[in-house]
Amino acid sequence: MSQIPRKLLNILASRKKEETFRQLNSTNGLIDFLSNDYLGFATNETLFSKTFQLLLNESVASNGSGGSRLLSGNHKLYAILEPLLATFYKANHALVFNSGYDANMGLFSAIPQRGDLIFYDEFVHASIREGIRMSNAKSYSFSHNNLNSLKEKVDLNSARNENDELVIYVVTESVFSMDGDTPDLKAFAKYTKANGYKLIVDEAHAVAALGRNGEGLIPELGLENNVFARTVTFGKGFGCHGAAILGSEDLKDYLVNFAKPFIYTTALTPHTLATIITAHTLFKELGAEPKLKLKENIEFFKKQISSQKINEFFIPSDTAIQSCIISGSKKAKLVSKKLIDKGFNVKAILAPTVPEGQERLRICLHSFNSKEEIGLLVKLLAGFI
Repeated sequence: MSQIPRKLLNILASRKKEETFRQLNSTNGLIDFLSNDYLGFATNETLFSKTFQLLLNESVASNGSGGSRLLSGNHKLYAILEPLLATFYKANHALVFNSGYDANMGLFSAIPQRGDLIFYDEFVHASIREGIRMSNAKSYSFSHNNLNSLKEKVDLNSARNENDELVIYVVTESVFSMDGDTPDLKAFAKYTKANGYKLIVDEAHAVAALGRNGEGLIPELGLENNVFARTVTFGKGFGCHGAAILGSEDLKDYLVNFAKPFIYTTALTPHTLATIITAHTLFKELGAEPKLKLKENIEFFKKQISSQKINEFFIPSDTAIQSCIISGSKKAKLVSKKLIDKGFNVKAILAPTVPEGQERLRICLHSFNSKEEIGLLVKLLAGFI
C-alpha cells in the first residue's frame, strides 16, 4: 500500500510534538463523564424494545434504506417521523438529515447567497463554520454571547453592502458544546426580529436535556416564531442518531432541492428512524425522571466544586457540560490521564478544537452518574490541578 505524502507525515509529526495528536481509544469499564448521552437513552432497554416493537407493528424488516431520499430511501417511516418532530418542537416543518454535521453543512452551504451576510458566534460548532465556508455569502464572527459585539459587526459591515436584496443571518447555539453556557436568546431574538434579520439557532446540546418536555430552549422561551431555522440532533440527549432542520415549508423545499449533504447521501436506516420516533413518542414516559435526576446532579456538582474551592477553574454553566480550564495541552492531558487511571472517563479538549490557552477538561454530567461518583471525581480533580 502506498505511503501518504511526506508533507502529511510532517503535519502528523508536528501534532505529536505539540501533544495535540488525536487517537481512537477504548472507554470500556470507565465511569462515564465523557459522552453526550445526558439522560442514558443510548442504553435504555425500554427504548430498545419499544423500537423493535414499532418495526414489527409497521411490518418493517429491512436492514438499510437502499439509496438517498430522492431515490429509493424515502422510507414510509419518514412520513411518521417528520410531522412528529414538527409537533414535538413546535415548528412548522422538519427535514431529517443523517447527522447534525450534515444538517448544518446542508443549511449553511445552501441558504445564504452571494451578497448576503452571516454573523456567527466565535464559538459555534465546526459544522457551522464549514457550512458557512462553503456558502457564497460573506461571514463575520462576533464575540462569544456578546450582543453588543454583534450589533457593532452588523452596523460596520452592512453599511458597506450595496446589495438591494441583502439578507443578514445571525447564528448562535442555545447550549455551546465546549463551554456549556447559553446566550441571552430573548435579547438576540428581539434584536434580529426588530431588524428583519434571520436568526438561526443550533439546539444540539439542549434538546432532550432542556425544555419542559425536552423540546429545547427555543420553545421553552416561546421564541419558535422568532427563529428562521433550528438544528436539532438525536445523537446526544435522545441517545440515538440523526438530526433535523426545523423551519418553514419553503425552507424545507429549498433544502430538499439544494442541500448537497441531504441530496447526495444514503438515507438513514429504518431502525434508526424507528428509534427516533420511539424516543420522541415516549419521551414524557422515559425522560421525566432522568431529566430531574440530571438537574439534581448538575446542582450537586456545582456545590462540590465550590466546596473544594476549584470553581474558579470552571466556565460558569447551568447545563450538563462543565468545562474546567487547564491551560496547556500537556497539563490538560496529564490531568485527564490521572483521572482515567482512577477509573473516570474525562477527556482533555485541546487546541485547535478550543483556543490555545483555553485547553480544558470537558466534564459531561448524566442522569445515571451517582452522587458518590461525582463527589469522588471532584475530590480527585481538586488534587490534580
